[in-house]
Amino acid sequence: MEQTIRTTQDGRTVVVLTPTGRLDITTAWQFRLKLQECISKISPHIVVNLGQVNFIDSSGLTSLVAGMRDADKIKGSFRICKVHPEAKLVFEVTMMDSVFEIFDTEEDALEGVSRGITT
Repeated sequence: MEQTIRTTQDGRTVVVLTPTGRLDITTAWQFRLKLQECISKISPHIVVNLGQVNFIDSSGLTSLVAGMRDADKIKGSFRICKVHPEAKLVFEVTMMDSVFEIFDTEEDALEGVSRGITT
C-alpha cells in the first residue's frame, strides 16, 4: 500500500492511501490499522485512492466506514477517489456510494479537503 503526504492550498496536511489488489477479509484489518495510525499520528484528513483495488467485500467496506468515523470524531475528513469499476458496483449495490464522499480523481478529492466541501 502506498502512502503519500500532500498539502492542500490552504496548508492542510492530507494522507493519501493507495491500497492495491483486494480489500477483503484477509487484508482489511491491515488497512484498518493503517488508517488508524495515519489519522491519529499524521493527519485527520484522509483520501483513499481505490484505483488499484479491483475487489472489495464487506470487510473492506467496514474498514472504510471505521476510518470515516475515526476521522469524523476529530473533525477531519475522509474522501474516496478513483474507485475501480469492478469495485464501484459493490458501493452501488450496498448504497455506500451515498455514505462516502467519492471523487473521480485524487486532485478533486484534495481540492474538496481544501474547500471543506461535501458532495
